[in-house]
Amino acid sequence: MLEKGSTPFAAAAKRLARHIVCATLMVVPVAISTSTVVPAQTEEAPMPPRVKPDPNAPSAAGDQIINLLDREPEPLFSDVELPYAPASRSLTTGISDGLDQGALYLMAKLTRDSKPLDDGLIWRIYSEATNASGRLELVATAMGGDAEFRLNPGAYLVHTAYGFAQSTNRVIIGEDVQSKMLTLNAGGIKFGAAMKDGDGIDETQVTFDVYGMTFDERGERNKIVGDIAPGSIVRLNADTYHVVSRYGDVNAVIRADIQVLPGKLTEATILHKAADITLKLVNERGGEAIANTTWSVLSAGGHVVVEATGAFPDFVLAAGEYEALARNNGKTYLHNFEVVPGQDREVEVVTAVSQLETQETSSSN
Repeated sequence: MLEKGSTPFAAAAKRLARHIVCATLMVVPVAISTSTVVPAQTEEAPMPPRVKPDPNAPSAAGDQIINLLDREPEPLFSDVELPYAPASRSLTTGISDGLDQGALYLMAKLTRDSKPLDDGLIWRIYSEATNASGRLELVATAMGGDAEFRLNPGAYLVHTAYGFAQSTNRVIIGEDVQSKMLTLNAGGIKFGAAMKDGDGIDETQVTFDVYGMTFDERGERNKIVGDIAPGSIVRLNADTYHVVSRYGDVNAVIRADIQVLPGKLTEATILHKAADITLKLVNERGGEAIANTTWSVLSAGGHVVVEATGAFPDFVLAAGEYEALARNNGKTYLHNFEVVPGQDREVEVVTAVSQLETQETSSSN
């Protein structure tokens, strides 16, 4: 077992983790399917005709490497104690004639007890040593389910991504054949949104952002993925995450901490307390909106919440009390209104009722 920070491998893995981003949808594994491998070199080598390992076989207990992302006691990167053979359907990374190289066969599960994933995985093999520019060199990649590689003897970093669930592990390649099973310890979140009383919501105006729970030196959380639409499924490592849901672009924001369990799909429905408000400046109730109006919406404490220009500005506002301030033709008009959750409506500011006899220049002064 490797101790974090004990070798240049740990530093290399940290650099690797910062550069890896990928996003796909949760797929329930059924059976191992075709893997697509992108060759890092030019020639293709034949693989030894041996029996493919049983994916349900127990992993070797004495040679497990803990994921560098510190997800204890899983994910695990374990040897499969069975003879190796390539999947006949898979393409291998082409590396010269393969006579002086090692063969590496990789599979991944969500949990110890789940079936191997047959789709949605991205495997990346990096050399452990950095190149002349100080970066890790990408040796080979594969996409799909299980993957096969031919590699020169040496130390490598194996990065595995399943949506936003990821794992980085180290492997030593000799001139032999190795089979490895990775336990990702991952799950997913399915996002939904509704009004507090259970009524429907305009989902086209709702988005979700997922953050980690820790803060950086500036006091900010690390954003993992943003602008997620309702109904989407995001794959993540098993952990607790800070989720921010926005309804509209102003102040209707709900936050929640959501736990992702390994091998489970968590359905998270965020309940919003807001409404869609349209502002109109009219000469009388029910009259036509006056064009070329400049608007400011103030909170109960007098702070500016949002500003706009036009005859029909439209905002989603969080529940509460507000003051609408309309400026037109050098005059300023005020109107207090309340936002009730789920009650979308028009708010009319009437010039003949709520009017301050001040010119625009006086108001500016």
